[in-house]
Amino acid sequence: MNLNKREREMGEEGSTGRVTCSILSIDHTNMFYRVCAVCERTISDPTFVCHPSNPPSKRLFRILMSVATDTQVLTVVCFDRVARLLFGCSADEFFHFAKLHPFSGVTVNEILEGEIFTITLSKPVNANAQHLRVASAVPLSSAFRPAIHLLKQCYETPHHS
Repeated sequence: MNLNKREREMGEEGSTGRVTCSILSIDHTNMFYRVCAVCERTISDPTFVCHPSNPPSKRLFRILMSVATDTQVLTVVCFDRVARLLFGCSADEFFHFAKLHPFSGVTVNEILEGEIFTITLSKPVNANAQHLRVASAVPLSSAFRPAIHLLKQCYETPHHS
């Protein structure tokens, strides 16, 4: 297995590295996965019920994104906890907003493009995973606002309060 320079610098599985980077793009075509609403076990079939007395599932973010450091471009994966910081809402909230505003995924890519963060990267725990994980993200601009706030402004009509 070939490791790129960043992965070699990070060392063993689960270790972390901190980098300052700019978001180049996000893959807005597949941003969610479903989990049991109780135990958060990944569910591939949305009709599967893990715990019969509870809601069948909920969505969590899984965002594949390209970021640029001062020396390289990396493809990383950003899961729910960190994605909520970028988006300012849950995956289910964004999904329902995007159903009403079909170009929200494209627009969120435009909103986040160029934003600069200090991110902590960790090697994936799953041996089959292909990308470094974003373990934490801290925006470097004091003007940063989560994407949902800007999306709501963008799609606001005079009839909304």
